[in-house]
Amino acid sequence: QVQLVESGGGLVQAGGSLRLSCAASGRTFSSYAMGWFRQAPGKEREFVAAISWSGGSTYYADSVKGRFTISRDNAKNTVYLQMNSLKPEDTAVYYCAAVGTVDYSGSFYYTAPGEYDYWGQGTQVTVSS
Repeated sequence: QVQLVESGGGLVQAGGSLRLSCAASGRTFSSYAMGWFRQAPGKEREFVAAISWSGGSTYYADSVKGRFTISRDNAKNTVYLQMNSLKPEDTAVYYCAAVGTVDYSGSFYYTAPGEYDYWGQGTQVTVSS
C-alpha cells in the first residue's frame, strides 16, 4: 500500500509559478513510477507529466511541455511538479499517482490514469488572469 499526499497548490497570477509536492508513505517508493494528472470542473482527468522510478525518464503532455518539470527525490519519498509560466487554463485540481513497476532499466513511465494503482486526494491550483 502507498499513501500519497499532495501539497503546494494555491492561487497565483498568470505567468507565475508554483511547485507541487507529493509525499508518499512506504519503504518501496523507489519501485514506483509516478505521475501527475489534473481535472478541471466539468472535464475529464487528464495526464500532465510522468516519471520513471529512477527519475531517468520523464514525459509531458504537450500543453505543459517547456513550462512544467517533474522530478523526484527517492530518499525523501517525494515527487515534485514545478510549474512555471502558469496560464488560466492550468486551473484544476492536481493529483499525483503511483504505479508499482518491475522495470530494471528505470526508464518506464505511464500516461493513462487506468495504469496507476494509487492516488492522492488532490490539491487545487487556480491561475487568475
